[in-house]
Amino acid sequence: MLPAIGAASAVLESHGCTARDWSRVFIHRETDLRLIRGCRFSGEVAIGRLSYGGDDADGREQGIYNATLRDCYIGDGCLISNVAGSLSGCVIGRDVTIENVGRIRFTEESSCGIGTQAGVLDETGSRPVYLYPGLDAQMAILMTWKPRWAEDRLLPMLEEEWEKTIDIDSLACIADGATMTGVREMLNVGVGHDITVEGASRLVNGLIINNAVSSRPFTYVGADVDAENFIIEDGKVASGVLMRNVYVGQGAVLEKNFTAHDSVFFANCACENGEACALLAGPYTVSMHKSSLLIGALMSFMNAGSATNSSNHLYKLGPVHWGLMERGVKTSSGSYLMWGARIGAFSMVMGAHKRHPDTSLFPFSYLFADAKGDTVAVPGAMLRSCGLMRDETKWPNRDNRLKRKLPLRDRIIFPVLNPRTIGALLAGLDKLRELMATEPGADGMYAVTPAVKVKASSVEKGIELYTNALMKYFSRHLDRITGTDVPSGLPEELEQISVSADTQWLDMGGQIIPRQVVESMLDMESSGGIKDLFDVAYENYLEMEKRWADDTARRYCASRGIDPAQLPQKIKEGSARFDECAEADRRSSLDLLALHNASFFK
Repeated sequence: MLPAIGAASAVLESHGCTARDWSRVFIHRETDLRLIRGCRFSGEVAIGRLSYGGDDADGREQGIYNATLRDCYIGDGCLISNVAGSLSGCVIGRDVTIENVGRIRFTEESSCGIGTQAGVLDETGSRPVYLYPGLDAQMAILMTWKPRWAEDRLLPMLEEEWEKTIDIDSLACIADGATMTGVREMLNVGVGHDITVEGASRLVNGLIINNAVSSRPFTYVGADVDAENFIIEDGKVASGVLMRNVYVGQGAVLEKNFTAHDSVFFANCACENGEACALLAGPYTVSMHKSSLLIGALMSFMNAGSATNSSNHLYKLGPVHWGLMERGVKTSSGSYLMWGARIGAFSMVMGAHKRHPDTSLFPFSYLFADAKGDTVAVPGAMLRSCGLMRDETKWPNRDNRLKRKLPLRDRIIFPVLNPRTIGALLAGLDKLRELMATEPGADGMYAVTPAVKVKASSVEKGIELYTNALMKYFSRHLDRITGTDVPSGLPEELEQISVSADTQWLDMGGQIIPRQVVESMLDMESSGGIKDLFDVAYENYLEMEKRWADDTARRYCASRGIDPAQLPQKIKEGSARFDECAEADRRSSLDLLALHNASFFK
């Protein structure tokens, strides 16, 4: 670098440039000074090599025009033009483009969003998720599952890891190949390599990260985005999004005036038009409509209908109530839930549910609300839908992470029928058989809980649907059940886990994992060790599942008085009935569609 003094400063002054102290302005020896015009320099400023045509002769424009620079380092090959305010404290990498912006500033005390607390779930901040690069859905749920442990044990471990592995100075910059155009204000926001930030309104205290190995990042920030205390990691935020204390994860998209605060969004979430408050949105959470409010809840693979709403504030103790939607829940237009409530996996919610229902015993159900706000469950009704198995195949095909070859942060087990949902289904089967042994009320209803009812006519059908689904699940593990598949060993980290029909499984943001594995994490001494154990459990999921399915099948035979030798035939028959039901629904749907189309175009 060569100080711009003497003749060099005279040349720059002839180009309309000024400096408080030219001795503190450094310019590469090979820079063409004709490419620096109309600039004001203060503090220490260093400028890399600028040339016509660029090093690779690709014709890319370079230069610094009409800009105020204060204490900045600017790499080779940059284009900086029309800065209405100033660039202050900026470290700018190679081949960066900054055009038509207002003010971009970094301060020494900046954390760039690392350590921000997103007050998810109960809105009082008692179950925060701590934001950092590399955050995944599993770690976020672990934080909220054991909040006191997370504050006392996990946070110090994370802070120690951040100190060792995160160089905040390297993050507090605008990295190589980034493009910043039309940004009005940016304060303490690190921008990763090859990222485009286009027309954002206000960005304060955050990170915008690109982990793509190619030069085609998924990460993007678009027009009129207003964000404060945030991390966007391989996600897209555009078209008027307003967010505070938010993490946007890999493949996730927030756009079209969506509003979010104290919320986290993980792999492939898609949210538009509506609002999220204190939301922990696991993978594939989708909300596309205006007037939809997702508040105070944990969910994944969820699809919100228009005007979906919920309440977490009963005007007594503040907004301390929160809810849990097991994976795959769908809500109809205008549906409403009063938290706290727990909704069973892959259920369809319709109407206004005001009695804090817990339907976790009845996955795959239709949930209607009666005139009093009680919940009427139709157990297993969703198992007749052809869309259920379609979901299982469409989710991997729509994984935005794969299209950019991103490192997969969130660990996702996609099958609809898995130990978590089948475990709930088995408990639901036992409950339905228990109900069949009693008499319903005068209204023809069984009161499962004070808030949840089941019609007598739905009980027998629910047993049939659940049994067929169970056989369908067993059919996927028939080799292990019949003894033709030899068990493989588990790694040392999982040797203490005795997987059997009694094993309780958790759905940790898309990862199906034995509860015992997660509980063992609470005694670990490093956050890296916790991450590694999540990885090991994910990599060995299939073997653990096979062991569980095998023992569960044996236990099922014993409880139902079934000769194990007859089980393969029962599995074949029940699985066929399951497939026939879904195929009948598919044909019926296609027939209705064809009838509609024929009527519409005639």
